[in-house]
Amino acid sequence: MSQRLFAAIGLPDSVCDPLLALQSGLPGASWRPRENLHLTLRFFGDIDERKAEDLEFELGKITAPAFDLTLKGAGWFGRLEPHALWIGAEPAPALLALQTKCERAARRAGLAAETRDFVPHVTLAYLRKTPVEALAGFTQALGTFRCDPVRISRFSLYASWLSRGDANIYQPVTSYPLG
Repeated sequence: MSQRLFAAIGLPDSVCDPLLALQSGLPGASWRPRENLHLTLRFFGDIDERKAEDLEFELGKITAPAFDLTLKGAGWFGRLEPHALWIGAEPAPALLALQTKCERAARRAGLAAETRDFVPHVTLAYLRKTPVEALAGFTQALGTFRCDPVRISRFSLYASWLSRGDANIYQPVTSYPLG
């Protein structure tokens, strides 16, 4: 049996509340619910139970300091056919180092290397037929958006299940302390 897994930073209400307040006024947006707001460090995909155990073990060996996370600005994925709206994260050295350690843990567990560049972000909405002009205006208005820094003292391995509704189901499997 396989599991769909990813490593991510869960977000406290002090960050999620301002993000939820932004979720309106964009045609074609399928807004993410509170429980789905997170910053993905590494998506692992569907992996079998044995590799999942190896991955969990390797992630548990990560040592990294706690750090402050600041969300700011906005953008989207899918240049000509937008598919996701996001709020960016300042690429703090400790965040980038943690992401690199998650990538190395995945490789030690036997997973293939990630081929996409890491873009630290929180997905606000998935998009369907959203006009680029409307999206450009929306993200421009969010250009000055900034959350107060929040201390990150843990990251988690999450399991994900595809849902027939609007939002997938995410559940933390194991949490790993930082600091």
